[in-house]
Amino acid sequence: MPAILTKPVPRHVGIIMDGNGRWAQQRGLPRAKGHEAGTRNIRRIAEKAHEMGIDVLTLYAFSTENWTRPDWEVRALMRIFGETVRKEKGTILENNIQLHVIGRLEGIPAPLRSEIMSVVHQSADNDGLKLNVAFNYGGRAEILDAVKRMLRDRVNPDEVTEELFGRYLYTAELPDPDLVIRTAGEMRLSNFLIWQAAYSEYYSTPVLWPDFDQPEFESAIESYSQRQRKFGGIQV
Repeated sequence: MPAILTKPVPRHVGIIMDGNGRWAQQRGLPRAKGHEAGTRNIRRIAEKAHEMGIDVLTLYAFSTENWTRPDWEVRALMRIFGETVRKEKGTILENNIQLHVIGRLEGIPAPLRSEIMSVVHQSADNDGLKLNVAFNYGGRAEILDAVKRMLRDRVNPDEVTEELFGRYLYTAELPDPDLVIRTAGEMRLSNFLIWQAAYSEYYSTPVLWPDFDQPEFESAIESYSQRQRKFGGIQV
């Protein structure tokens, strides 16, 4: 067993998977090839997360802002995601993975949405790694949707607490992320889990997502294990 596993590991890790397009460009390939390479990397990181005892892995796959990309790229992303769901369905079920998908699913093409939800339902009773895919997701959209649901439920304003509000978020049944990783050297959240990540630790690496392999993931967890989390208090 690697020594790193004896150190504190985060319960929930979120990853902003950035750099697919640059990875393809550096190799003279179409951007879609970068997205395909990035999608293949998900299995490697999910396997390592499970091995290290991480409970939840949330991957930022497609944001609400990504619809502004060229139509051909959006279609390619939808195709790749659909192919991945079909290809990995058996692996998800056989390895006791529980698939969650967060975001505005009504905005996704109906056939793809049906395929996604089929795997979500079939894996619902699995109790292994929770693989949480943020697809057609935006942190601000999530907060707005939570407020709308609270209004529909006629929640008394005087009864609103952070705990209650959290139960209206897409991630209601999941713990907040302890660690947020961003690849490709960027230093921003890009509308990812902006409520849940209020006290997350952050780790940025210049490595492009398709090249972010298991040793790189271990390095991120090692960095986390050295942090002192204060949550606004004072370390004593």
